[in-house]
Amino acid sequence: MKNLILFLTIVCTITSVAQTDSIVNRLRGIKTSSGNFYNVDGISFTSQTIFEEYSERNLRKAYRQYSIKKKDQKTPDTSITSKNFRVEKQEEIAPGLTRTDVSYFIKNSDQFIDAFSFSYFGKSKPEFEHRMIDLITSEELPKSCYSNLNAASINFAGREISLGGDCNWMNINNIQCPYNGQMNWSLHPSRESALLAIENQLKLTRTKNGGKVISEEEVDIEFEGVATKAKRILYDFTGVKSVLAGMSGGKNLTIYYVAEKVRGHYVSCVLSFWNNDTIRVSGLPSLLEEVIQLSQ
Repeated sequence: MKNLILFLTIVCTITSVAQTDSIVNRLRGIKTSSGNFYNVDGISFTSQTIFEEYSERNLRKAYRQYSIKKKDQKTPDTSITSKNFRVEKQEEIAPGLTRTDVSYFIKNSDQFIDAFSFSYFGKSKPEFEHRMIDLITSEELPKSCYSNLNAASINFAGREISLGGDCNWMNINNIQCPYNGQMNWSLHPSRESALLAIENQLKLTRTKNGGKVISEEEVDIEFEGVATKAKRILYDFTGVKSVLAGMSGGKNLTIYYVAEKVRGHYVSCVLSFWNNDTIRVSGLPSLLEEVIQLSQ
């Protein structure tokens, strides 16, 4: 019996380590002076140390910073040994599409406040949250998980792409190159997870205010050298005052949605460009040319 218990303990430990290694291989982060940003499995989250004593007064200030209102329920999470409060809020952002935001405020070993914020399409994942909090607070994430803040190069599903110095991070795994396109992506544990992420972003696009979808079709492409299909949408802003359109001066936006397995990674990716971007002979701007090619 003791041998069986020992065997099961070893198996569980090995499985836990393997799962952690797997998710670390998919995770990307960016460190900034105001906090750190992360993306994995289609989930975006942040971490920040607020250098204020963990007290009721300072927690109220932290709540305001994270748009948490007095009426929002603040519940201690007993799975975390340190003193903490967890806040979960849901909002329907499109028909059939719910966004869930989860925030944690944890008393760290220096008596300051560690704040974490997770954003999902659909339901929250407390086990995932606990694992990420543990990896970050214990400083177990390797340096290789983090991207350079200057965006001169990006790690795209295990391949380094040099972009020069003209592109900017809009968020983690979300790069924009003025007049040369924009793309966001995430690595997933399965094809189903990648497809779900694409479907959720499609739902959001179809219901956005300030413009309208004028065409939607499935097209053949090569994505990182892999023959596959993508959903292509033309989104029109003609005659509409929009912050997005106003910044670019464009009238319509072409968007590609693709989910595919690349170099052992399941990748969801959304690529877009404006009609007044610099379009090359390929029919794409230079950023998009780095990862997709249109079939003739």
